[in-house]
Amino acid sequence: MPEQITTVQAACPECDALIAFERPPLNGQVVRCTDCSVELEVTSINPIRLEVAPEVEEDWGE
Repeated sequence: MPEQITTVQAACPECDALIAFERPPLNGQVVRCTDCSVELEVTSINPIRLEVAPEVEEDWGE
């Protein structure tokens, strides 16, 4: 009997598309929405919550 693969899903907060994870995501993990291409960060794993990932800013050594 083949091993069952369960996927975990959450909705993109920008476009509402379903984001599927083949294994449980990690808190702080960054994923890209396949529909709108926005980068999302996993902010909670139980329940799974996604938020738009913050822009990485250059500090230019300041």
